[in-house]
Amino acid sequence: MIAPLIRRALHRPLACAAALGLVALTGGGVATAAPSSTTSVTSVVASSPSTGVASSNQFWRQDVSKAPLHPNSKAMAADVAKQVADHWGGVAAFNASKFGTSVYTVPATQKRVDIKFWNCQNKSRTPDGLYGEGGQFTSVPVPTNAVVAGGTDMHLSIYQPSSDTLWEFWKAQKRSDGWYACWGGRIDDFSTSEGNFKGTFGAAASGIAIAPGSVRADEVKAGNINHAMSLQLISPKHWKTVSWPAVRSDGTSTSSSAVAEGQRLRLDPSVNVDALGLHPVAKAVAKAAQKYGFVVTDAAGAVAVVGETGAGLKATTGVDPWSSVLGGTPQYAVMKGFPWHKLQALPMDYGKPGTPSAPSATTAPTVPACAS
Repeated sequence: MIAPLIRRALHRPLACAAALGLVALTGGGVATAAPSSTTSVTSVVASSPSTGVASSNQFWRQDVSKAPLHPNSKAMAADVAKQVADHWGGVAAFNASKFGTSVYTVPATQKRVDIKFWNCQNKSRTPDGLYGEGGQFTSVPVPTNAVVAGGTDMHLSIYQPSSDTLWEFWKAQKRSDGWYACWGGRIDDFSTSEGNFKGTFGAAASGIAIAPGSVRADEVKAGNINHAMSLQLISPKHWKTVSWPAVRSDGTSTSSSAVAEGQRLRLDPSVNVDALGLHPVAKAVAKAAQKYGFVVTDAAGAVAVVGETGAGLKATTGVDPWSSVLGGTPQYAVMKGFPWHKLQALPMDYGKPGTPSAPSATTAPTVPACAS
């Protein structure tokens, strides 16, 4: 069987043809200026901070094990389970080498560069908001040794704790004259943000940040994923309907039971995960899905759990951490036996700020140390 992770459908990180980036910058402020003594840091290791990218007051860390359910939850779960059953031998993908993202945590001294616009979608002009003060592609601290994730999406995420800024790029590529990207964006004051890119910016079709919901090898090895996870579906609900934290969608399904991008799903907390005989990775995902759940971020060629790619770590350390974590099991077989029919759908916009379901406000966490 061909692994589902290598057959992901190429998606557009935009809502529709009318919104192909031809809008002005609508969100975020001007980033903290880089220190004048910036240096070209060449040995930054590709990984999230040890505590993860998400802060404790963001939706990724919200316990949803006792959350109410959408009135159509049972049908929505059946819709997702059918998408899994009808494709790739009935096993969902675990994308840890392709179609995930490479995450780099960079120090304040990382040299900044402007990302050049790669017009891979043949836009009529360079979209507004990419350059100039506060531009999405302006003054980005890209490590000189950065490696993008495999697959056609070529995702790259960069988090700088000192400025509390997250950049993410779609179809990122390093060429002889510098870094290019077809699309992307930045989120300033990330730890206190809603975790999404405003307007049409960002790398995921939904506008939700990819890095915070990506499964890391170190947390799977420890058996403790302490955040909601990004989930890609084959047929999310039509793009005219989105659920917070999504700001847009590339979904196409008109079924009344389709799950919208941005909608939260959890695994029924009553399921005895230990009795399922799952692969250790799937077991860790299942337990996290009971407490923190999934958030739908993209349409794809397979139902897929998004992992943080090990390509960058292999490039700098010579070792891809997923090799030992997967234990020889192919990525396309990791999620075998996962009880997708036991999913539960949460109400639309669950956890949105200003609603009773919003995460409790907490003191901002201590900024984690940079990897170097």
